[in-house]
Amino acid sequence: MAMDIERVQTGVRLEKRLVKVLKALAEHRDMSLGDLIEGIVLHAFEGQSPFSPATLETIGQLKRIYGLELGAADSHRLTERKGEGG
Repeated sequence: MAMDIERVQTGVRLEKRLVKVLKALAEHRDMSLGDLIEGIVLHAFEGQSPFSPATLETIGQLKRIYGLELGAADSHRLTERKGEGG
C-alpha cells in the first residue's frame, strides 16, 4: 500500500567515492538515489540490513571499481581536507 509523504531537498555532503558507489547502485537497481538512501536509512533505523547477499556482492564490485576502501569502522574518523569538497 502506497503512503503519501512530503520530501524536502537537502544539502547533504558525502565522501566522493561513496556517492559514486551509491549512484551506481541506484542505477543498477533502477531507482533514484534518494529512494535508495531512504531505504537504507529506514532499514538501519530498525536494525535491519537493507541489502541481500547478492546486492552486497554488487556493492563490493562497485567499491572496487570506484576505489572505495572505507568501511563502517571509518565512519567516525573521517575528516575533510581544507579547501576541498566543492
